[in-house]
Order: sequence, then C-alpha cells, then structure tokens
Amino acid sequence: MPAVRGDGMRGLAVFISDIRNCKSKEAEIKRINKELANIRSKFKGDKTLDGYQKKKYVCKLLFIFLLGHDIDFGHMEAVNLLSSNKYSEKQIGYLFISVLVNTNSDLIKLIIQSIKNDLQSRNPIHVNLALQCIANIGSKDMAEAFGTEIPKLLVSGDTMDVVKQSAALCLLRLFRKSPEIIPGGEWTSRIIHLLNDPHMGVVTAATSLIDALVKKNPDEYKGCVTLAVARLSRIVTASYTDLQDYTYYFVPAPWLSVKLLRLLQNYTPPSEEPGVRGRLSECLETIFNKAQEPPKSKKVQHSNAKNAVLFEAISLIIHNDSEPNLLVRACNQLGQFLSNRETNLRYLALESMCHLATSEFSHEAVKKHQEVVILSMKMEKDVSVRQQAVDLLYAMCDKTNAEEIVQEMLAYLETADYSIREEMVLKVAILAEKYATDFTWYVDVILNLIRIAGDYVSEEVWYRVIQIVINREEVQGYAAKTVFEALQAPTCHENMVKVGGYILGEFGNLIAGDTRSSPQVQFELLHSKYHLCSAATRALLLSTYIKLVNLFPEIKNRVQEVFRADSNLRSADVELQQRASEYLQLSIVASSDVLATVLEEMPAFPERESSILAVLKKKKPGRIPDDVRESKSPQPNVTSAPIANNTVNINSSSADLLGLSTPPGTNTTTGNGLLDVLGDLYTTPKISPTTVQQNNIKKFLFKNNGVLFENDLIQIGVKSEFRQNLGRIGLFYGNKTQSPIQNVRPELHWNDLHKLNVQMKPMEPILEAGAQIQQMLTAECIEDFADTPSMSVSFIYNNVPQKISMKLPLTLNKFFEPTEMNGESFFARWKNLGGEQQRAQKIFKAQGSIDLTATRTKLAGFGMQLLDGIDPNPDNFVCAGIVHTRMQQVGCLMRLEPNKQAQMFRLTVRSSKETVSQEICNLLADQF
Repeated sequence: MPAVRGDGMRGLAVFISDIRNCKSKEAEIKRINKELANIRSKFKGDKTLDGYQKKKYVCKLLFIFLLGHDIDFGHMEAVNLLSSNKYSEKQIGYLFISVLVNTNSDLIKLIIQSIKNDLQSRNPIHVNLALQCIANIGSKDMAEAFGTEIPKLLVSGDTMDVVKQSAALCLLRLFRKSPEIIPGGEWTSRIIHLLNDPHMGVVTAATSLIDALVKKNPDEYKGCVTLAVARLSRIVTASYTDLQDYTYYFVPAPWLSVKLLRLLQNYTPPSEEPGVRGRLSECLETIFNKAQEPPKSKKVQHSNAKNAVLFEAISLIIHNDSEPNLLVRACNQLGQFLSNRETNLRYLALESMCHLATSEFSHEAVKKHQEVVILSMKMEKDVSVRQQAVDLLYAMCDKTNAEEIVQEMLAYLETADYSIREEMVLKVAILAEKYATDFTWYVDVILNLIRIAGDYVSEEVWYRVIQIVINREEVQGYAAKTVFEALQAPTCHENMVKVGGYILGEFGNLIAGDTRSSPQVQFELLHSKYHLCSAATRALLLSTYIKLVNLFPEIKNRVQEVFRADSNLRSADVELQQRASEYLQLSIVASSDVLATVLEEMPAFPERESSILAVLKKKKPGRIPDDVRESKSPQPNVTSAPIANNTVNINSSSADLLGLSTPPGTNTTTGNGLLDVLGDLYTTPKISPTTVQQNNIKKFLFKNNGVLFENDLIQIGVKSEFRQNLGRIGLFYGNKTQSPIQNVRPELHWNDLHKLNVQMKPMEPILEAGAQIQQMLTAECIEDFADTPSMSVSFIYNNVPQKISMKLPLTLNKFFEPTEMNGESFFARWKNLGGEQQRAQKIFKAQGSIDLTATRTKLAGFGMQLLDGIDPNPDNFVCAGIVHTRMQQVGCLMRLEPNKQAQMFRLTVRSSKETVSQEICNLLADQF
C-alpha cells in the first residue's frame, strides 16, 4: 500500500485495507467489533484526544456505518468537530451529522447552534459547509431554525457568489419540505432580481429556486418573466468565447438556458408586454438558427447540449401555442430529426410532434411527415420509438387521412409488439368511429380488429360497434351480412362470436331471405361455436337463441332442444341454468304477441362520450388530441329498454339479457368522466365503489386490491403483489372532476424504516380531468413490525389546497408464504411452540351470526395456508405459514375455534417469535 501523505489518515487507510482483506463475513464482523471496542475506549478513556484523532475515529465510524452496521456512539465527538477551525475536521463532523444524526436526537440543539455560528462566519468555506448540512438534513426543524437567516444570506450584497449559490439551493431544499419558509412582500422582488446577478452560477441556482416558487404562487413571481427573457437573450446571442467558464462543448450555458426556458413555461405568452414577447421570439428564432449551423465539434456532448436547448425551446413554443411561424419551424426542425441515426433524437422528435399535432397552426405541417412516421412505426428497432410513432399517427389523424392511417395501423397490428397491441386497438377503434363517413367502413375496421388482435380487443370496443349498428339503421343489414361471413371462418375469436350473436339476434331477419343465411343456417352457425366459448358468451348466445325464436318461429323446436340439453338446463353455472330454464318456459308458454313484446328490438342508445376514449384517457392521461376529446357517439344506457323487457322471473324491467347495459356504478351521464380507476368499464368492478375511510384499512388484510380512498374529487386505488419479504404496490390516482388537479404531492409517513423499508417513486404533479396516473411503491420487510405506514396526499383543486391522509395496506401478513402440512407434523410443531412467549391468544365476540363460509373466505385471503381435515372439530380452522423478513424466517401456526352457541371465537397463534405471534393475533382479532 502506498504511503499516506499530507492530511491523510493512515489509521483509517489501514482499517479499510484490513476490511478488504477479510476472507469471510465473520472475519469482517470480528475486525469491525475490535475496531468499535478500540474507538469506544478512546472516546471514553482518553480525554486528551486532539482534533485529528477525533476526525480519524469519526471517519472509521462512518465507514463502518456505510458497510451496513449500526452505530450508537460517537455523535458527541462529531458535534465537537464542528467547532474546529480546520476545514477537514469540520467537514467530517458535518458529514457524520448529515448521515447519522436523527432529527429527534437530543443533540439537535447543539448542532443548530454550531450551524448558526458557522453561518455568521466570515469564512465562506465554513458557511458553505453549514448550508450543505442544512440541505442534507432538510428537516422541518432546520427550516424553522434557519428560515430567516438563509434568505438574508441569499439576497445580501455582502454575500460571496459561492455562498449565494449554496444558499439558493439550500433554500430550495427547505422550501420543498416547508413551503411557508419563503417570506413574501419585498423578498419576492429581491429573489427575482437574482436573475440579473452577474455571476452565472448564482443565476443557475436562483432559477431552480424561482421555478419551484412560481409553481406554488405564479402571480406573486410573475415579474420573473421579463428578467428571464432578458437573461436568456444575453445567453443565446453570446458567443461561446464570451462565457468561457460556463460554455459546454461550444454551447454557452446550456443548463441555465434549459432552466430559463422551463421557467417561462409556467406562464402564458406575455401579451401585455409586446417588447418582451418580441424579444422572446427573437431568442427562439436564434436557437433555431444555431441548430441549423454546422456543428463546431463532432463529439456527442456538443450535439447533446445543443439539442437539449432546442427541444426545451420547442416545448416553450408548444406551450405558448401562439406563434404560427415558430410552430411550423419547430415542426420542420423535428422532421429532420426523424431521419437522424440517433435513436433518442428520433424518439424525442416523435414525442414533440405529438404535441404539435394538436395545434391548429402546426397540424398541417405535421401531416407532411406522415410517410416517414408510418415507416418509423414499421421499421424502428426500438419498441418505444414504434410506440411513439403510433401515438403521433393517432394525433395527426383527421378526415383527410383517417382511412390511410387506420389501414396502415391495421396492417402493422398483425406483427406489432404485444406490449402495444391493446393501445393500438383502442386508437384504431376511436379513429374509425371519429372519422367514419361511411359506417360500413367502420364495421369492417372493427371486425378486422377482432380478427387480427382478438385477445387485445377489450369489451368496450365490441360494445361500441354494437351500439353504433343499433343506432344507424342504414348499416344494420350490412353488419349482419358481414358478421355472418366472419363467423364462417374455421376459427374465430370469442369476441367475434359475441358480436355475431348480438347482431344476428337483433338483425338476422335482414339477411334471412338468402338461402345461404337462412334462419336455420344462422342458428347452426352460432351454435357450432357454443361449446368453445366461456360461460359469459354462452349466456349471451342463449339470449340470442330466444331472440331468434321470436324472429323465426320455424326454428323453435330446434332451439328448445338446446335449452333442454343437460349441459344447459343442469349446468353447474347458475346463470346458464337460469337462462336456459326461463327461456325454455318463455318459448313454451308465451304467445307470439307476448314474445314479440318481450323480445322487441333494442332501442337506440343515447349519445354520450365514447367509453373507448375513457379507457384510452386512463392509459395516456393528458395525451389525447383535443379534437378527439369532444367526440360524442352512442353508448349503452343504464336505463334503456332491454332485449327482453319482461323476461320470466327477472325482477328488473331494465334487465339486459346480452349483458351490454352499463352497471349502475359506471353510469357516466352525471358528467363524471372517471368510471373506475382500476376496473373495466362495463364488467363487474374489482374494486368496491364505496368510499374507503381511513380507519377501515383492515379490510385489506384479506385482499391486495381495492379503493384506498375516495371522495368527490379523487379516487385512490391500490393493487399490490408480494413475494417473500418483498412487495410492490401500485397506487392509482383518478381525477373524478372535469378540471385538472394541480400540484399532486404524495408524502410517506413512516419512521420504522429499519423494520419495513418503503420507497416511493416520483409521479407527475398534474392529474388531468377524468384521467388516471400511477405511482409505484416498493417495500422490503427487514424484520417484523407492528404499525402500518401512512401517507398524505396534498393537491390543489380550483386554487383551493386539499390534503387527505390514509394508511397504506402494508401489514405483516402480506409477507406470509403459505405452508402445506399434514396433521401429524402440524400438531407436533404446535406442541413445540407451546411456550408462554411463543403464543398469543384472544377470545372475542363474533361481529354477527357466525358464518363459517365467510370466515373461510377471509382466512384464505390472509396469506397463510388453510389446512383442511387437520383439526378433529370440523368447524375449527387451522392455518400455517412462514413470515419472510430479511433478518429471518418465522414459522407461524394459527387455530380459530368458533363457538356458535355463545357467538364467540377463540383465536390462538403460535410462532417462534413472540412479537410475530402478538401481531398476527392482533390483526385477526375482531375480524370475524
């Protein structure tokens, strides 16, 4: 090992070398324990330790902590290092505090005082260290303690530039934690004027701060627009030699340029200040001109920096949407990138052109690149680029090119990646409906969709074609003929059978005059598919058969034979059995007049927003072109007349025998575009539509999916999956209103990260009207825990701040692995776990009358393995499972004994760890 020179710590270097040379984990732990004992004795016994020695030992503690070991001493010595005048000692002290000191520590007052002393120091290095420590800790205590001092440092004329930079970034960190820390009034103007600071580093840091402030209070900081445009103008007109310290590969201050352009996107174009608006246009023109210049370097960093500024400028132009010349020029510039060999550039160009396609000024310019975009969809190697090309084709579509784009998308669909097929199907269906001048073409497109990608055609799509056929008399005969021909294929998708069953049941009479599609032929063709279909489709076909009896009395006997078949009349499926028996009686008892009344033709559906569009909004919130958003077309009506209005023994006069009416929970006639953020629109929702209260979190003990919170504004759903000690939770935020929800900020509240490590991924801050966005959380169970993490979600709706709080469905039972056991091994293990500290027991009253089936269902969802035939008493329930944590695996047995006479339960839980037994017992108590 080379000799350590200068201020190096040889003891630390030797210790690190020893750790690296350890041959096993045990040897490493032994060496670390020896070093910890030595450091502890030095701190306790040697009162004459100088700064160098304290620094060395504190550094060793830091290194040991970074290796994953807990450190429970040395904090006071680190605090003492803060009072040193040596940079290296003070730096190590601040580093230790930033990493290891908890905000609830008793030492926090001493630390705050030491930081205050350094903030008042004349040494800028000491001030910077203090500011970095405040930002690293970033707690509310820090915000309260230094909320007045840091803004003063930032705007003071005596503060050095390097300190101003740190102060701006530190203030930004505290502002994100406590927004109220930034004073208003005169401070607003002084902060804004930092954009005029001669030092580029200060301007760069200040721009980040002002951008965050503008998002919270745009009106108060509106004065920043003029200064931001002026600063941007000076940068883009400067030569790379003018700003040498801030020039990156011949591009002057690219990071600052990007930040300024993003800052300007918080406001509409400055129409009341024509001078500012003109200067901004000149800046954007200059950026475009520079993009056309020959590159000054062949290195990728040069092109990356130049393109970063260019794309941000294009984003600003799209945001303003007021300068036709700039919009068209942006489109032409992006068109050049479509042929670039750099994949990222092609992706970004397609993405930006999607936005340009929604502008009335640039839509035609985007359409000029249609052939290149179609080629990208077919030929690109990267699936994400192909996906973006599909998005752009969807966005650029209008009446003039709809048929061509739809045909190209249909042709590509046969070979498209499975990951994008479902979305492509939705987009083709929407475009075909939106721009259909001849609805026979629309019918052909949807049937082609089902033929090519039947597995990816959601129910909303085939519902939709049926609704449109019913509403348009001129297309009914063509639809019946086309679907009849499609059903003659040797193999056809089940969705095709559904469409065929419905349309032939309604309009089969329109093609019955042809001997090739006589009533008998229609019936036999449909029935030939019957045995290949699911129960839901069979139920629909039975309804079709009774409709055919009304249309064609000559096939009544053949249809009655099908109804009488054991596979229907004695089916294990209750729905099939009921339909077969009721339809059979209806066909026998009812006269032809009664049949004609009960089985009359479906009435037209009312016009309202496309259900397919609602599904696409969920998948691509905020990315649907405006001209498609207002699309209105026929949809199923909850209270519309049914196919069989008065079917025998059906209570509701609005029953829809073919299952096409919308369930009450998904009625969209109220103007609420959000139907169900986690479920299908017309199938039975997987999530309860009732509002979930904060204190009802125990309902998630027995399931992983559901609605976590719901009010008039927002619905938060959850879907989760767990494997051993790891979990992944998806939160789905749905906007139930007709206005966007701004500044959505979820915040996790959980202190026991050493037991359950929960990480929350960032999400988009804006939730568009009727849209849904997803946020992912990951969880790792390190050791057993008792409490449940909670989170709060703050947002702004109609300029009114809102905040909601809820518990997350993360309980210990989520980390169970079910374990199969026979009776002998179960009771042997049960006896071994009979110690007082290994078991927990509770006796509690049943919540209602004891229902053994409901109890069994709940236990099956708890995570343990339900063991049948183990307990001598058949009414008792026994379960076994293993709780997986990073530290250990804990075997767990459970026995639940119901007493029907006393309406009581006795719950006994035994495991190899007392705290696990207690927690599982507490979770299950009072749940039955």
